[in-house]
Parts: sequence; C-alpha cells; structure tokens
Amino acid sequence: MKLKTFFAAAVLGLSAVLAGCAGGPAQLFTSNYGAVTDAGYQLPSVPITKIPRQYHRQIISYETDEKPGTIIVDTREKFLYLVMEGGKAMRYGIGVGREGFEWSGTARVAMKREWPTWTPPAPMIKRQPELAKWRGGMPPGLSNPLGARALYLFNKGGDTGYRLHGTPEWHSIGKAMSSGCIRLLNQDIIDLYNRTQIGAKVIVKG
Repeated sequence: MKLKTFFAAAVLGLSAVLAGCAGGPAQLFTSNYGAVTDAGYQLPSVPITKIPRQYHRQIISYETDEKPGTIIVDTREKFLYLVMEGGKAMRYGIGVGREGFEWSGTARVAMKREWPTWTPPAPMIKRQPELAKWRGGMPPGLSNPLGARALYLFNKGGDTGYRLHGTPEWHSIGKAMSSGCIRLLNQDIIDLYNRTQIGAKVIVKG
C-alpha cells in the first residue's frame, strides 16, 4: 500500500509540474459568479457551469511589452486581458461584434460609469425601429444592454462609440453577437471596472 501511495503521489506531482509548464491559470475565479447586490440592484447569479471554462475569469501567464493596466482585447479568441505585473494578466471571456460590426484599433478609457444609461445610436434605431423609444436614453437597470458598468473608448477622433460593458446575456460570452461593443459578464465588468484607471490604453485586435 505504501508503494502504491508513493506512486500516486509521484503521478500527482508530475501532473502539477506539467500543468505549470503548460501555462495553467495561477488562479481561477469560477466561484465568483454568484448573486450580487450592487447599488441597490440585485444581480442574479451566472450559471457559470454552462459557460466553457476558458471564459471564466482567471489569472494567467502573459508576455507583452505593454505596461500594467493596459487592456488587450482579442476578438478572434474572445478574450480580454488586463495586463498585470510580473508577466501576468487577468483574463476575461467576452462577447464581440457579429459579422459586419467588428472593430479594431487603439483607444483609451475616457470615462467610466456605474449602471450607465444606454442610448441606441441612430443607425441602430434605423435597423430596429422599436428602439426609438430609447432615443433619449434607457434608464439603468437589470435589462439595460450596458449592464452594471461601462468603460467608454475614445481615440484621437473622439468618442469611438464602442464600449467595454456588462451584459445580462451570459450565453453570448465566447460568441460574436453584439453590435460591435465588447461585452463581459456583469460580475466580470465590475471586477475590470475596479481595476481600470481613466486613461488606460485599450488595444482591440481584429
């Protein structure tokens, strides 16, 4: 029995080493998607087991020349990285723009808003006339498309019209379904919001 125990321990140890060599997550936040009371709103829990594990918030090894605090969005892989110290990054699963609504480039976070008002742009209202009632802005709330938080992206030309924002549509994470904005689970956008400074560089890769 002792010999079997020794071999079992050896196998477990080797597995841990191999996982480390493969760049496994230093920390996985799967348990952080429960119900949250925030500013008087009751965010429901996310059925996180229905979302592929790679899209759960996690700290990973990440090599980049960008300084800590930079946000890098990989629209192909459906990941958002917040660069951290020591060759690490916080990685979040995201939903991105569907075909014809993709966007890439470099911007900065010019504004941050908690429970933002959503104002559909004119082209969206033209495509979906039923949204005209929100021309003056849709009040914050659990059904608001911007969710619990929004980071507003500006470049040299001013407001890009694109946002990093929350969404109640958890099933859209890992997919291309939006009108161009980058959406995160509400629990994730709250976390990203708290870690992000005004003026942070944002790189969106197509």
